[in-house]
Amino acid sequence: MDYINSGNFKKGGGKMTITKWSPLANLMSLTDRLNRLFDEGLWSELEGETMPLAKWQPATDIYETKDSYKFNVELPGFKKDDVAVEVKDNVLIIKGEKKMDNEVKKENYHRIERFYGSFQRSFQLPQNIEPNKIKAKMDNGVLEITIPKSEKAKAKTIPVEVK
Repeated sequence: MDYINSGNFKKGGGKMTITKWSPLANLMSLTDRLNRLFDEGLWSELEGETMPLAKWQPATDIYETKDSYKFNVELPGFKKDDVAVEVKDNVLIIKGEKKMDNEVKKENYHRIERFYGSFQRSFQLPQNIEPNKIKAKMDNGVLEITIPKSEKAKAKTIPVEVK
């Protein structure tokens, strides 16, 4: 275990406090500082309010089942025609655009907090998929993409005989 001296050590019997050194705590502190730096750098002041300037990307959950890989992408307010899903060179590409309501003029807004504009997400897929059998459906603002595994990739159960 590594320890650091967090007190003064004086020649001739001075007191010294030993504290356990935690490199993870230092790393977390550095990460927090970097996150704050980037957050502050991506926001600007507009009439006393902060407005997002960075491109947005919808939140995506990815998980694996026995038979497939699943992608759940949050796209509230999107219609299925606003989104495109494709696979190219074993990369899943999800594109879309969220348009601002044209009925209200931009100068009439007091505050705009939702993100608008186009987005694109790309995900490298494993080699063990069936690209021709991919399915996508939109339900309650969530795009669900199901990518079946190839038969070779599926785990096979082998029964064991007892004699």
